[in-house]
Amino acid sequence: MAELISIDEACRRVQQAVRPLESEDVPLAEALDRVLALDVDSPADVPPFDNSAMDGFAVRAGPPAELSLIGESRAGHPTAARVGAGTAVRISTGAMIPEGTTAVVPVERAREGDGSGQQVRVEASAAGEHIRRAGEDIRAGELVLGRGAVVGPAELGVAASIGRADLPCTRRPTVTVLVTGDELTEPGHELAAGSIYSSNAFALSGLVERSPATLLDRATVRDSVESTRDALGRALSEADVTCVSGGVSVGPHDHVKATLGELGVAEHFWGVALRPGKPTWFGTHDRRLVFGLPGNPVSAMVAFLLFVRPALLALQGASPRIARVSAVLDDPMPLHPVREQAVRVRLSAREDGWHATSTGEQGSHVLTSMLGADGLALLPPGEGRSAAGSRFEVELL
Repeated sequence: MAELISIDEACRRVQQAVRPLESEDVPLAEALDRVLALDVDSPADVPPFDNSAMDGFAVRAGPPAELSLIGESRAGHPTAARVGAGTAVRISTGAMIPEGTTAVVPVERAREGDGSGQQVRVEASAAGEHIRRAGEDIRAGELVLGRGAVVGPAELGVAASIGRADLPCTRRPTVTVLVTGDELTEPGHELAAGSIYSSNAFALSGLVERSPATLLDRATVRDSVESTRDALGRALSEADVTCVSGGVSVGPHDHVKATLGELGVAEHFWGVALRPGKPTWFGTHDRRLVFGLPGNPVSAMVAFLLFVRPALLALQGASPRIARVSAVLDDPMPLHPVREQAVRVRLSAREDGWHATSTGEQGSHVLTSMLGADGLALLPPGEGRSAAGSRFEVELL
């Protein structure tokens, strides 16, 4: 194995190799969690006309007065009546302001007259009171959504408010997940002697879909040169990103690294000063990304979260930076002399900020250490143990 590189250096090399994917128009109803490929400007003012902020009466601003009701403006049903001296128009919230109106008096500050519906007495009002002006939220030509933004519920609402039926989004990357090993058995089948259930396939596939990206295929690869070559060749021809768990070491039954070289995949690094996740491999085949992840289940998940997840975001034009918080680690933890550690932790908010507690045994084979984890506490190399109450960065999950 080559000299180990730091987490930051590994991330830098991955990002250096990323080339964002092409864009496509996505119907608004399907655009949640997609990434905008282009800036989006508004073609019109929002709101498109002056409208009432209250249920009440459209009037000429002034002192208390007895006014004649000459019409009604309802949401979606404007009136042709013009408000003048001594007159008022009944109005609903969101309804278009009638011509001549300079204020809206809420119903709570008005009293209708003799029951005929023809008269209303209103309290004093100031010019512009309770009127929402056209363009008060968005002006025509204004940038409303920026390239690289992840489309959430608010972005959907804003896009709809300017009349967009679709949005220009970067295509979601397709991902193939391959897990290697003769010992792997699909859940639901009986275990043979020396076999284990294939947990990595499902954990990594779940991480792909949560990233979010499109899971193209999930497959088990047997420990033979032929099976490895066939699976990797197919993945490289179909997927934007290939994730292979296991088989990247140099044992007699580890065929992934050599096969990737034969298939023309250029190696960018092999080995990260990380615990768990040391034997992580990364390479490229033209614009396609290939990640060789460790076979131990926690190592595979941690390496995916630190290196693959940011790459999937960057492929879509989104920021690859994953949110981190500073937290006090309440548990004293053993430090590794030369490797950074990604400790699975639960977070709780207290008066002095975030506190982190270990999820339990941190072995790379202890998959239950990922249960309930809110983040990865990143401990630098060192001697002995970290003191309880030390503060570290935590990458959020």
